[in-house]
Amino acid sequence: MTSSTSSTPIRPRLTFLDQDHIARVHEASLRILSSVGVRVDSKQGRQVLEDAPGVTWEGDRARIPPELIERALETAPSVVDIYDQRGAFSFSLGSGEAHFGVGVTALEYQDPETDDTVPFGRHHFRSTVRLGNALPSFDVVSTVGIIQDLPPDVADLYAVLEMTANTTKPLVILVSDEELFEDCIRLLEHLRGDVASRPFAIPYFNPITPLVVNAGTVQKMVIAIERDLPLIYSNYGMIGATTPITSAGTLALLNAELLVGLTLSQIIKEGAPVILGSLPASFDMRGMGTFYQPQGYLLGLACAEMMKHYGLPHCGTSGSGVGWGPDLVAAGHQWMNHLLACVSTMELVPFVGDILGAKAFSPALVVYANDVIREARQLAAGFEFDATSVGFGEIAEIGPGGTYLESDRTFERFRDAYQQSDVLPHLTLEGWRDRGRPRAEEVLRDYTRRLIRDLEGPADYEDVMARGEAFIEDLIMD
Repeated sequence: MTSSTSSTPIRPRLTFLDQDHIARVHEASLRILSSVGVRVDSKQGRQVLEDAPGVTWEGDRARIPPELIERALETAPSVVDIYDQRGAFSFSLGSGEAHFGVGVTALEYQDPETDDTVPFGRHHFRSTVRLGNALPSFDVVSTVGIIQDLPPDVADLYAVLEMTANTTKPLVILVSDEELFEDCIRLLEHLRGDVASRPFAIPYFNPITPLVVNAGTVQKMVIAIERDLPLIYSNYGMIGATTPITSAGTLALLNAELLVGLTLSQIIKEGAPVILGSLPASFDMRGMGTFYQPQGYLLGLACAEMMKHYGLPHCGTSGSGVGWGPDLVAAGHQWMNHLLACVSTMELVPFVGDILGAKAFSPALVVYANDVIREARQLAAGFEFDATSVGFGEIAEIGPGGTYLESDRTFERFRDAYQQSDVLPHLTLEGWRDRGRPRAEEVLRDYTRRLIRDLEGPADYEDVMARGEAFIEDLIMD
């Protein structure tokens, strides 16, 4: 029995897999890799695996022995420290705490005033990065869209420049044109110096599900690992389309793919920092789109627990892609994902804000999610239960039928105990009527419009932009 004087907080924690489940998932994944294998679509990828002990080949398909995977699990770091762009420590991945990011590689931007979607322009990119920088619940800013009003052969470079200039937070970098990836890293080095000793930029890579290691992913992995950059290796599964319809089959397959990414990284360089995770979405055969549902969230939790078992940093789902804007549909998924992340072993949650099958980005949804994450973290923090927090003296003094409204401790702690949203205040019936019976969605949109209108870049914005523009112009001239 725990003593009433214990100061250990009471915290809600969600666990999913027991040790037998974990063993069965691991064994199934090893069986897939040793018997079915993976297709390796590049000469560079085959060279990485050719000299690895125990790997056998059938054409372009590599079968990977369990021993090689176990070796990779031994050499990969269990914790990756992430810094902001000014070199200050930000957070650790591998500690079991959830960290959230704004962004998704959306093609369109949803206007918070009209809900119309328009092609994602550079000015949308800039304002969205500043929004992520301003909202305190977000720890990183990810690539927030694919810039449509610039030529494809330079759009990724300008996206990286806008991210670097408009936030000081850590970055998750997605580069669409794999041929530009190394130039994007060089741009970061030009603007911020050494990107490895205090890593602030985490490149994000995807293999092709099911069981394909594509050429671009290997190429980018090698570049990142050569620079000692931590990288995210994350697979996107469409349940019933690119993965089996059963949860068990999908979990075993996606876990196997992650173990391939881990193994590749450790063959390239032992001790390379790698962050693993899955995005298990469902496929709608009627609408020909993807969406999240409880099955996918369960698989995301299972993936997080597998990574905890392996002692590896984790990157998980973001509850986005669903909804038509900052609406009831999207809100439910934001709550489900972020609450689950905060009370489980999920860690990096990097892609908050996309809607309409991840094809559009909603800044109003990001503003709403900022509140959701704050409250989910409050719930996950639990509360103290000891003699001091119970306050026997206060209870005795006030006694039966008394009121705590005027107690000293109520005055001391009220503001911390009852934090209210800056966006959606608590309204009584009378207060709601006095304000003209507002609709929550309208209040959220209006707040978002005003917030975006007043956002400014960091103090060094002009300098970073000038140096970055010059660097890109030199690349183009070459």
